[in-house]
Amino acid sequence: MTYRLICLTSAAALAAGGTFAQDMNFNRIASFPVVENMAEGDDITRETSPEIIAATADGMTLAYTDSPLGVLGMIDITDPASPAPLGNVALDGEPTSVVIVGARAYVGVNTSESYTAPSGHLAVIDIETRAEVGRCDLGGQPDSVAINGNGSFIAVAIENERDEYLGDGRVGQMPAGTLAMIDLAENTAQCDTYRTTDLTGLADVAPEDPEPEFVDINGQDEVVVTLQENNHIVVVSRAGAILNHFSAGAVDLENVDTAEERALTFDGTLTAVVREPDAVKWIGDDHFVTANEGDMDGGSRGFTIFRQDGTVVYESNLGFEYAVAQIGHYPERRSGNKGVEPESVTAGTFGGTPMLFVGAERSSVVGVYDITDPTKPKLRQLLPSGVGPEGYVTIPERNLLVSANEADLIEDGGARAHVMVFEYQAAPASYPHLTSVGIEHENGAPVGWGAISGMVADADGMIYAVNDSFYALQPSIFKIDPSRTPARIVDVTRVTRGGFPAQKLDMEGIALDGNGGFWIASEGRTDRVVPHAIYHVGANGEIKDEIGLPPKLMAVERRFGFEGITKVGNTLWMAVQREWKDDPENHVKLVAYNLETEEWGAVHFPKADPETGWVGLSEIVAHGDHIYVVERDNQHDFRAATKKIYRIPAAEMRPAPLGGPLPVVSKELVRDLLPDLTSTGGYVLDKVEGLAIQADGTAWVSTDNDGVDDHSGETMFFSVGKM
Repeated sequence: MTYRLICLTSAAALAAGGTFAQDMNFNRIASFPVVENMAEGDDITRETSPEIIAATADGMTLAYTDSPLGVLGMIDITDPASPAPLGNVALDGEPTSVVIVGARAYVGVNTSESYTAPSGHLAVIDIETRAEVGRCDLGGQPDSVAINGNGSFIAVAIENERDEYLGDGRVGQMPAGTLAMIDLAENTAQCDTYRTTDLTGLADVAPEDPEPEFVDINGQDEVVVTLQENNHIVVVSRAGAILNHFSAGAVDLENVDTAEERALTFDGTLTAVVREPDAVKWIGDDHFVTANEGDMDGGSRGFTIFRQDGTVVYESNLGFEYAVAQIGHYPERRSGNKGVEPESVTAGTFGGTPMLFVGAERSSVVGVYDITDPTKPKLRQLLPSGVGPEGYVTIPERNLLVSANEADLIEDGGARAHVMVFEYQAAPASYPHLTSVGIEHENGAPVGWGAISGMVADADGMIYAVNDSFYALQPSIFKIDPSRTPARIVDVTRVTRGGFPAQKLDMEGIALDGNGGFWIASEGRTDRVVPHAIYHVGANGEIKDEIGLPPKLMAVERRFGFEGITKVGNTLWMAVQREWKDDPENHVKLVAYNLETEEWGAVHFPKADPETGWVGLSEIVAHGDHIYVVERDNQHDFRAATKKIYRIPAAEMRPAPLGGPLPVVSKELVRDLLPDLTSTGGYVLDKVEGLAIQADGTAWVSTDNDGVDDHSGETMFFSVGKM
């Protein structure tokens, strides 16, 4: 495979998704797990999900909708770096959206008994007392709620959503949705001023059944509403008159990843793919931007800026998606559907610069654009979010951006849902840690990457890293230059067998062979016919030799196998992740293979007793007089306890024959990584899987982002100084 090195000017770097030094940047300063808002005695294993979020006028209090719990959650951000729980307010139904006016929150609440009998209301919650002080019947199922600039009226998208299991999930399905508007007096919802605008008969797609998805109001009190499934946009006056309406249109996309084949292949074509916009946001009174998530038939993987008359003044095409891929956040398992799925947009002026924030639901990324000229947005940053960003609020007066990330992975043992706070500050951008900006495919597509699982440093200071079996059809060795900020992937070597992508690999460790090639440790899954093995790989990526495990090891193997490999003289050492059948409790094998004698042996490593879940090894590296290992538990966020680097005296690494008692080596704590893993304001990522130590002793650590599958996609790559 040939890759093209590109020379980046500042503007080109931004267009490609890179960032450069500038006076001000957004950096994440806090992550609040919303489970903390549950009261004592509540079942904290229940799913909780912050979706749409709003802030009080002073910017000190946040309120968010939580559909699974049926509550409005509140957070004190008086100290934005230390958000504090204010608890949950129970609602009579499923909250869908929220805005705040003065001391009151206006919450859209869905109470529908069925798709054919939709109902809902607007609940008015006093923020101080947490009491419901008013209610307005909406006559249907509310989705998005927007407030105008002076807080005098509210617009509500009454979606009356369709049953996705009926008629192949197509519109139309009655009853039709509508747009509702309510004038406010003395901070109370006045139902006698409730009015609706009929949106039927406008769209080319199912005109009888509009499904309003999202609303926003400009400075002229004009409402823009997206009809996502109808691929249509409508502009309405405060009085309810339709000012304009038009199709959201379609785009043609070249060099896009369209196949979910466990490889990042940006070489497909999508023709006339409809935008089907979700969120919409006014930028000034004459332009608005849509996040083109898609639904039934499309999703153009980007965002579009329209004039109010329907003229497209900017189309991102694949620019946003490519930038996301370059920082390792591309969701391969969504390639056949909607790619990065931009779902949300918001805007705000920071430091005198009007900015646009585009949230990619499946990639868990927020794109920050300078929209001083709305016809030429400039990408300034990509920010890491929690899993499934859904809603945003800007607080320019406090230099804050807040994201609500709806995915709670408690049932899968993953991270809990979080609200994250970002500050616009005079500091370098702290993310991304790793990027492939600077190289691309011959067709101009990005070199995507993810699931970094093992690393090794070369004598010239470069670091080589492998991806794991998530990319089963694209096993790769990435060459990383860590001297740059962010670190740069400067080359990629695909691992092949007979000239074709090597299959049945789960590469979890890499070591240098001393002759330009590599030794690769592959973790087996015998239930999936993936062998536990060591592979000798040439500099060109071709597998030269495969070394299978001896019968004495295969007789006691379990699926959690080799998680790292290092070379000491003529001996390869592999770290086994967890106990095999013959291991004492809380002891794992460090397995040795002598390349000259072909003899196998092992020692035992004593690991921690897990507080929750399990603890195992995920890397092994030889340096100087010691062997270094990474010991980690499988816990995320506030539940994580063990993410540590230990070292073992090399003199103790004397392997005993297999099948008998094994010597137990000693271990010395070198670094507790928990503070490092929260240094960028995020929650603790569970999979610390890479460790590389350069010739001068400088150590680099990386995390595995699971190919952005039920994961935030965030990859941390950082130095912990000299060992």
